[in-house]
Amino acid sequence: MEQTLQYLQQNWLEIFSLVTGLIFLILEIRQKNAMWVVCIFSSSVAAIVFLNEKLYASMALNVYYVITAIWGLFTWIRDSRKLRTESVAEASNKDKIHLSKLTCKIVLISIVCFIILTPVIYKILIYLGDSSSILDAIVLVMSIIATVWLVKSYPQQWLVWIVADILSTTLCLTQGMYWMAALYAFYTLSAVYGYIHWKRRGVYV
Repeated sequence: MEQTLQYLQQNWLEIFSLVTGLIFLILEIRQKNAMWVVCIFSSSVAAIVFLNEKLYASMALNVYYVITAIWGLFTWIRDSRKLRTESVAEASNKDKIHLSKLTCKIVLISIVCFIILTPVIYKILIYLGDSSSILDAIVLVMSIIATVWLVKSYPQQWLVWIVADILSTTLCLTQGMYWMAALYAFYTLSAVYGYIHWKRRGVYV
């Protein structure tokens, strides 16, 4: 019992991130505005966890999540209001998910950003003494792109998250962060479901 309590005391930040991360994911799949509020708390704690493990890109990424959560909240409130307005004229839109169309221009810009930013961040992380520079850099850039796509409600954001979450799971396992690895493994599976759910329930606005 004493060992269990000691373990919980040592790992409560990771456990908190796991629990709030699961809540966030459920809200994200259902496209509930409250997910952004949960994101603020979950990402703030996750940033501390990654800082303690000297994974500076993952720490910075979670700080970025907190900032974009504010932007995302206002954007989703605006889009959901627009969808409700349209639902007055079209009853079939009730309980639908608002989507935006991903253009070739956005895809091209995202690819260019990935190609340019990844090696730059990799070099910075090496200088900072990051414990897993290459994986941390790739996950950081992919997650930044995926988060912007999430805010804009592109359904393809789930596909980017699938790859990023697989890499994040691997990253956490190599660092012995098993609670966080479990969270990202669940994220990976849920991203597959999220993509299917958004495609089925989505309405482009």
